[in-house]
Amino acid sequence: MREPVLSTYKILKEKAFNSDITESWIDWAIEMMEAGYESINLYELAGTTRPYNQFELKELTNKVFKDLNLDYSDKTKTLKNYVYFLLTSNIDKPEKYDKVLREFRDIYYELDMDSEYQDLALLYWAKDDLLYADYQHYWEGANRENIDAIIKEQFELFKRRFDTEA
Repeated sequence: MREPVLSTYKILKEKAFNSDITESWIDWAIEMMEAGYESINLYELAGTTRPYNQFELKELTNKVFKDLNLDYSDKTKTLKNYVYFLLTSNIDKPEKYDKVLREFRDIYYELDMDSEYQDLALLYWAKDDLLYADYQHYWEGANRENIDAIIKEQFELFKRRFDTEA
Protein backbone atom coordinates (compact mmCIF):
# COMPACT_ATOMS: atom_id res chain seq x y z
CA MET A 1 0.00 0.00 0.00
CA ARG A 2 1.26 3.45 -0.89
CA GLU A 3 1.92 5.96 1.86
CA PRO A 4 0.08 9.27 1.61
CA VAL A 5 2.26 12.23 0.68
CA LEU A 6 1.30 15.04 3.03
CA SER A 7 2.55 17.81 0.75
CA THR A 8 -0.30 16.82 -1.59
CA TYR A 9 -2.63 19.00 0.50
CA LYS A 10 -0.57 22.08 -0.32
CA ILE A 11 -0.26 21.18 -4.00
CA LEU A 12 -4.03 20.65 -4.25
CA LYS A 13 -4.62 24.03 -2.63
CA GLU A 14 -2.19 25.71 -5.01
CA LYS A 15 -3.83 24.03 -8.01
CA ALA A 16 -7.32 25.02 -6.85
CA PHE A 17 -6.22 28.64 -6.53
CA ASN A 18 -4.32 28.57 -9.84
CA SER A 19 -0.96 29.39 -8.26
CA ASP A 20 2.19 29.34 -10.35
CA ILE A 21 3.99 26.04 -10.51
CA THR A 22 7.28 26.23 -8.63
CA GLU A 23 10.10 23.98 -7.46
CA SER A 24 7.84 22.69 -4.67
CA TRP A 25 5.66 20.97 -7.30
CA ILE A 26 8.68 19.17 -8.73
CA ASP A 27 9.69 18.12 -5.20
CA TRP A 28 6.12 16.88 -4.64
CA ALA A 29 6.23 14.81 -7.84
CA ILE A 30 9.47 13.20 -6.68
CA GLU A 31 7.95 12.49 -3.24
CA MET A 32 4.96 10.89 -4.94
CA MET A 33 7.21 8.64 -7.00
CA GLU A 34 9.21 7.68 -3.91
CA ALA A 35 5.93 6.77 -2.19
CA GLY A 36 5.08 4.40 -5.04
CA TYR A 37 2.76 6.47 -7.22
CA GLU A 38 3.24 5.88 -10.93
CA SER A 39 2.26 7.84 -14.01
CA ILE A 40 4.15 8.86 -17.13
CA ASN A 41 2.95 12.43 -16.57
CA LEU A 42 4.12 12.34 -12.94
CA TYR A 43 7.57 11.20 -14.12
CA GLU A 44 7.65 14.04 -16.63
CA LEU A 45 6.72 16.58 -13.95
CA ALA A 46 9.40 15.19 -11.61
CA GLY A 47 12.00 15.65 -14.35
CA THR A 48 11.03 19.22 -15.19
CA THR A 49 13.79 21.81 -14.90
CA ARG A 50 13.88 25.59 -15.04
CA PRO A 51 12.85 27.78 -16.70
CA TYR A 52 9.25 26.73 -16.04
CA ASN A 53 6.75 27.26 -18.84
CA GLN A 54 3.56 27.85 -16.85
CA PHE A 55 1.27 27.11 -19.82
CA GLU A 56 2.86 23.71 -20.45
CA LEU A 57 3.06 22.89 -16.74
CA LYS A 58 -0.61 23.78 -16.12
CA GLU A 59 -1.55 21.27 -18.83
CA LEU A 60 0.89 18.66 -17.52
CA THR A 61 -0.31 19.01 -13.92
CA ASN A 62 -3.92 18.62 -15.12
CA LYS A 63 -2.87 15.26 -16.59
CA VAL A 64 -1.01 14.29 -13.39
CA PHE A 65 -4.04 15.08 -11.24
CA LYS A 66 -6.29 13.08 -13.59
CA ASP A 67 -3.86 10.13 -13.59
CA LEU A 68 -3.76 10.11 -9.77
CA ASN A 69 -7.49 10.81 -9.29
CA LEU A 70 -6.76 13.98 -7.33
CA ASP A 71 -9.74 16.33 -7.21
CA TYR A 72 -9.38 20.03 -6.50
CA SER A 73 -12.67 21.22 -8.03
CA ASP A 74 -14.23 22.18 -4.70
CA LYS A 75 -12.01 25.10 -3.62
CA THR A 76 -13.62 25.40 -0.20
CA LYS A 77 -13.11 21.72 0.62
CA THR A 78 -9.58 21.74 -0.79
CA LEU A 79 -8.66 24.77 1.31
CA LYS A 80 -10.21 23.32 4.48
CA ASN A 81 -8.29 20.08 3.95
CA TYR A 82 -5.06 22.07 3.61
CA VAL A 83 -5.78 24.16 6.72
CA TYR A 84 -6.68 20.99 8.64
CA PHE A 85 -3.42 19.40 7.51
CA LEU A 86 -1.42 22.45 8.66
CA LEU A 87 -3.20 22.52 12.02
CA THR A 88 -2.86 18.84 12.82
CA SER A 89 0.72 18.47 11.63
CA ASN A 90 1.95 21.54 13.54
CA ILE A 91 -0.24 21.72 16.65
CA ASP A 92 2.57 20.52 18.92
CA LYS A 93 5.43 22.29 17.12
CA PRO A 94 5.75 25.83 18.52
CA GLU A 95 8.97 26.28 16.58
CA LYS A 96 6.87 26.18 13.38
CA TYR A 97 4.02 28.43 14.53
CA ASP A 98 5.43 31.53 12.85
CA LYS A 99 5.71 29.85 9.44
CA VAL A 100 2.29 28.18 9.71
CA LEU A 101 0.59 31.37 10.87
CA ARG A 102 2.18 33.25 7.96
CA GLU A 103 0.56 30.71 5.64
CA PHE A 104 -2.80 31.31 7.37
CA ARG A 105 -2.32 35.06 6.98
CA ASP A 106 -1.70 34.56 3.26
CA ILE A 107 -4.87 32.44 2.97
CA TYR A 108 -6.79 35.17 4.77
CA TYR A 109 -5.60 37.68 2.15
CA GLU A 110 -6.22 35.28 -0.76
CA LEU A 111 -9.83 34.97 0.40
CA ASP A 112 -10.33 38.74 0.63
CA MET A 113 -10.11 38.72 4.42
CA ASP A 114 -12.65 35.94 4.98
CA SER A 115 -13.80 36.15 8.59
CA GLU A 116 -13.47 32.37 9.00
CA TYR A 117 -9.68 32.76 8.94
CA GLN A 118 -9.40 36.14 10.66
CA ASP A 119 -8.40 34.75 14.07
CA LEU A 120 -5.51 32.84 12.51
CA ALA A 121 -4.31 36.01 10.77
CA LEU A 122 -4.62 37.99 14.02
CA LEU A 123 -2.53 35.35 15.78
CA TYR A 124 0.13 35.74 13.11
CA TRP A 125 0.33 39.49 13.66
CA ALA A 126 0.32 39.08 17.46
CA LYS A 127 3.12 36.49 17.33
CA ASP A 128 5.08 38.59 14.84
CA ASP A 129 4.85 41.73 16.99
CA LEU A 130 5.96 39.78 20.06
CA LEU A 131 9.09 38.61 18.28
CA TYR A 132 10.31 42.22 18.26
CA ALA A 133 8.44 43.98 21.06
CA ASP A 134 6.87 43.35 24.43
CA TYR A 135 3.46 44.57 23.30
CA GLN A 136 0.96 43.60 20.62
CA HIS A 137 -2.63 44.75 20.11
CA TYR A 138 -4.02 41.96 17.93
CA TRP A 139 -4.90 39.34 20.55
CA GLU A 140 -6.14 40.44 23.96
CA GLY A 141 -4.04 39.10 26.81
CA ALA A 142 -1.31 37.62 24.62
CA ASN A 143 2.30 38.24 25.61
CA ARG A 144 5.66 36.61 24.98
CA GLU A 145 5.16 34.10 27.79
CA ASN A 146 1.75 32.79 26.69
CA ILE A 147 1.47 33.38 22.92
CA ASP A 148 2.48 29.81 22.00
CA ALA A 149 -0.06 28.35 24.45
CA ILE A 150 -2.76 30.61 22.96
CA ILE A 151 -1.81 29.54 19.44
CA LYS A 152 -1.95 25.85 20.40
CA GLU A 153 -5.35 26.37 22.04
CA GLN A 154 -6.68 28.14 18.94
CA PHE A 155 -5.29 25.42 16.65
CA GLU A 156 -7.11 22.84 18.78
CA LEU A 157 -10.35 24.85 18.58
CA PHE A 158 -10.09 25.12 14.79
CA LYS A 159 -9.32 21.41 14.52
CA ARG A 160 -12.35 20.50 16.64
CA ARG A 161 -14.55 22.77 14.54
CA PHE A 162 -13.32 21.12 11.34
CA ASP A 163 -13.82 17.67 12.91
CA THR A 164 -17.47 18.44 13.70
CA GLU A 165 -18.08 19.85 10.19
CA ALA A 166 -16.75 16.71 8.51
